[in-house]
Formats: sequence, structure tokens, C-alpha cells
Amino acid sequence: MKYYNIIGPQVRRLRYSRQWSQSKLAAKLQCAGWDISRSGVSKIEARLKFVLDFELEYLVEVLRVELKDLFPNHTPKEPAHDHLTRLMNSRF
Repeated sequence: MKYYNIIGPQVRRLRYSRQWSQSKLAAKLQCAGWDISRSGVSKIEARLKFVLDFELEYLVEVLRVELKDLFPNHTPKEPAHDHLTRLMNSRF
């Protein structure tokens, strides 16, 4: 399976921690200015949708986190290419 982002699991985790449904997150993102549906949120969480750089800003604002909190942890000892290849080929 081909995955299109690496932030999906973190978005899901952050949404769960706030006890928000996918519909509620979509509504909050819409209020912030992003035209996204519940289905779009689901596709991000399942890693089936690309997330553009400007869309990250909406997530940061609505979830009230820092940009780095949307990404999986990366140890400095692992080369970035190896880290990203592993992430893009695994379900997490």
C-alpha cells in the first residue's frame, strides 16, 4: 500500500486526546478556513491523502500544537532518508 503522509497517526492521537470526533475536527478546521470534510480528516488519519504545507498550519492552529508535534519522532542518529523511507513503507 502506498501512503501519502506521515502525520496521520499523530493527528489521530491528538484528536483522540481531545475527545473530538472526526466530524468535530473537520468542523473546527472549516471554521479556521480549510474546506475539508469528515472524510478528508479520515483520509489524513489513514495516510491516504497528501497534506500540503499550508494545510499543516490549519492543523497546528486548531489542535494548538507546535508543528513538530505533528511528525513522528526522529532520532538524530538515523539518516533522514532512512527514517522517511521506513515511515512511508510502514503502517506505523
